Parts: sequence; structure tokens; C-alpha cells
Amino acid sequence: MSEELETKLKVYRGAAGEEPRYDEFDVPHEEGASVLDALVWVRENQDSSLAFRYSCVSANACKECMILVDGKVNYACTARLNTGTVTVEPLANKTLVRDLVTDIVPPKERLGSAEDA
Repeated sequence: MSEELETKLKVYRGAAGEEPRYDEFDVPHEEGASVLDALVWVRENQDSSLAFRYSCVSANACKECMILVDGKVNYACTARLNTGTVTVEPLANKTLVRDLVTDIVPPKERLGSAEDA
């Protein structure tokens, strides 16, 4: 009988102005799966309130899923899911919205920027 492999996904949770915390989720490990696959699995199967961004498939808007994976900037869709513990956090140099969502819109493209010019 083969033992199923799992990954423990340690996810940063919270919003701007709140005390941050980390939630841990046991995710089934599949060979070749991405960190984004694991985040989607968590949202569909364990915690529908988990906030993260991605638009690869429908909007052709690459860079939406950029986060910290084990302390390094990476795309969640290309970072491979390892066995063991994988820690995911929002980008450190961007304004936190909630959980893994940060404000990634360049300042010149924000609403109201024409008024500021």
C-alpha cells in the first residue's frame, strides 16, 4: 500500500492594520503541481475565504500571482510544490490588501492618478 504524499502549505493571513497570522493546510501532493494549484485546492476544499490573485487563464495578465514562496519572489503558477512545508507570503515591498493579495498596480495607473499629475 503506497503512502500518499502531502505538502503542508503555511499561508500568511491578514489584512492591512490587522495582526498577521499563519494558517497551515495539508494539501495532496501531485508530481508537477504548482503552488497556485495548491492555493486553488485550499480555497476549493478547505477555506473559501483565502485571498490570492491569478489571471493566467482568462485575462492574459501575467504577474498577477507573484508572491513570496519560501522567502523568494516567485510566480505561484510556476513555483513547483515540494513535499514538506512550503511557506507563502505576500510581496514585502507592496501594500497589503488581504492574505496574499497586494496592490500591484503601478502608481501612474491608479485611479485618480490623472488628477494628481
